[in-house]
Amino acid sequence: MLGWFQALMPKEERFFELFARHAATLVAGAEALESLFRGDKVEHYCKVIFEREAEADEITREVLKAVRRTFITPFDRTDIQDLVSSMDDSIDQMNKTAKIITLYEVKSFEPQMQQMAAMAPVVARLVASAVPLLSAIGKNSTQIHRITEQVIAIEEKSDQLHDEGRKALFLANRNGNAMNFIIGGEIYDHLEKVVDRFEDVANEISALVTDHL
Repeated sequence: MLGWFQALMPKEERFFELFARHAATLVAGAEALESLFRGDKVEHYCKVIFEREAEADEITREVLKAVRRTFITPFDRTDIQDLVSSMDDSIDQMNKTAKIITLYEVKSFEPQMQQMAAMAPVVARLVASAVPLLSAIGKNSTQIHRITEQVIAIEEKSDQLHDEGRKALFLANRNGNAMNFIIGGEIYDHLEKVVDRFEDVANEISALVTDHL
């Protein structure tokens, strides 16, 4: 009886609009991250990431407020909170990466760093393409599954680049400047976490699909 009653109740469709807006900040932040690691206009692109992170925080607050105020939500309230929190963690990690670069005044980046940064907008766009499909999970489950698999595959490549980059960094600095190795290693770790956080979003989306089939 409760399930029948809930099916007749209007649902808050604004959640999907908010998810899409948040995903757009992820794409914009990731594109700025890729541009930042090319070494041009470093300060400008750091500022762009800071601005997108602040925008994403505001959207997250709107989602959490809507969860509290909406009687019938499209998904379980905890699932909504987990999804938007994982998305927010992604832009937060980009923000942390930009802060480290600002702190250490880094202006040039290793090839593996640039390749890892280039993965960020790829996975961000994949997440952005998956979010609208959540409005009809049953119909779109196969497509969503393909998207999340792509994100996971890219995360595995990011891990490989992380290891290769740190090894190259060590070889280049083992008889030289230890500070370069320490700072470079920290940047590599932050970049790896950026793609890791997108994998977390993909896992949250996969969990939603599993729960609703």
